Amino acid sequence: MMQRPQITISSLDAVRLEKILDSLSYAQFPNKDDLQEEINRADIVEPQEMPDNIVTMNSTVTFKVLSSGKAFSKTLVYPKDANGAEDTVSVLAPVGSALLGLKEGDQIDWPKPNGDLLSVAIIKVEYQPERDGEFQR
Repeated sequence: MMQRPQITISSLDAVRLEKILDSLSYAQFPNKDDLQEEINRADIVEPQEMPDNIVTMNSTVTFKVLSSGKAFSKTLVYPKDANGAEDTVSVLAPVGSALLGLKEGDQIDWPKPNGDLLSVAIIKVEYQPERDGEFQR
């Protein structure tokens, strides 16, 4: 497994994600520890200080799954907003957890529930709420 790149998470997203993780059992979310570890190692910044090339919650990002070479454009959402639409991905999905906090150009290997690794690379942050001045979304 490659070394994980430095990630940046807004203080608002970190608090919300911690509450979600606290409410879930391991049966509901087997990769709970992996996401908690990411939050713990993240550089936490205030939403107003978020660099504009970072994947935050509710960001729309174009990324590539390296094993298939396929590129996707999806909005990273909280579980309550994951309505099955093809253009969204829950932060609790393996690819969603992998995307959180990465910047354009970053690549990460992320564990899938079956033990395999998912490798993704960030191509572009198309939309970021903080960049548009939306700090409470």
